[in-house]
Amino acid sequence: MPRILIIGAGIIGSAIAYELSLINGIEVTLIDKKFPASSSTKGALGVLMGVASYKTKGSKWELCKRSLKRYETLIPELEKLTQKLMPVNYQGVLSLHYVDDYLEKWKDLIKIRNSSGYFLETWEKDTLLKRCPHIKDDKITGAIYSPQDFQINPVEITKALVAGASLNGVNCLFDTKVQVISPSLNYNSSHDLICYHKTSKQTLKADYIVISAGLGSNKLVNKLQTVVKIKPVIGQAMQIDLDTPLVDTNFLPVITGKDVNVIPINPKRYWVGSTVEFPHKTGELLTQSKFLEQIKKQAFAICPDFKNGSITKIWSGKRPRPDGETAPIIQKIPHYSNILLATGHYRNGVLLAPATALTIKDKILEDLSIKSSNY
Repeated sequence: MPRILIIGAGIIGSAIAYELSLINGIEVTLIDKKFPASSSTKGALGVLMGVASYKTKGSKWELCKRSLKRYETLIPELEKLTQKLMPVNYQGVLSLHYVDDYLEKWKDLIKIRNSSGYFLETWEKDTLLKRCPHIKDDKITGAIYSPQDFQINPVEITKALVAGASLNGVNCLFDTKVQVISPSLNYNSSHDLICYHKTSKQTLKADYIVISAGLGSNKLVNKLQTVVKIKPVIGQAMQIDLDTPLVDTNFLPVITGKDVNVIPINPKRYWVGSTVEFPHKTGELLTQSKFLEQIKKQAFAICPDFKNGSITKIWSGKRPRPDGETAPIIQKIPHYSNILLATGHYRNGVLLAPATALTIKDKILEDLSIKSSNY
């Protein structure tokens, strides 16, 4: 029975664990130094903007399509398995356009999407104001509406993936830190993984190791003589609570404008974010209040009624961004056919998690098939 060990229980690692749990005849262990969704996933907003992205070809778009298709079945699958509804906003994503933008440039993308079974709509300003009267910025000239894009709570979907994987037989080891991977010198042999749960040392054997530890992947991978540079980029967000709903309507899509997302959690609660903050020249990485003020200013410009609300929560997250190569990194580590890397998703971890998990699953199944055919 092949033993597969996954390091990192963010949304990527948890999705991989769940997809592998659907295969008979393998043993899967999910390990994390803290608990599920405790790092980058915790700071994410969960906006799945794939159809409305500018990507029309290449590996990123293929991953995006595969993720959107898998989400259609994954969410009800998890809800049935865990007996818990997922907090999902299926009312689409509205991309605002301003006086310095041109809706005309979207015509080609709309044509491509609509010919491929996806849908995008151009909304002139009068349509926008009619459908979303709470948007009152005079600089907005219209919008692109994407009804097939949506938003999901990143922490809750990760917890559901872990719960589903566990119900399917995955062994979950949390509060357990991986100290070192001791790889076998033989190309296809099993590897030792030394980890600590509090003060207790444990050695695990794995026929396959999947490293999906986000920013923590650097340390683990680079000890295997593979240079991987994943750097943190901070994103900040806030929660605004209102005494009364903004509008008397059931239509509350995610709104994005000038790189700020406005996410309705319910008619009286909104998440607003996020920034992109790179490390200082010294390498120091600190959240900067000026960027949070920019978020607030932009949100108030889009919807002035937010000024009547209260900011009840502020949080930040560190996104894993590859340095020197394209995000994400989904590949076998050179010289080790059975150690795989799935990390560096930057701002698209929630969007690309299902496709990443399926890609890792495909690589392992292909390898197992080749091995079995050699006997």
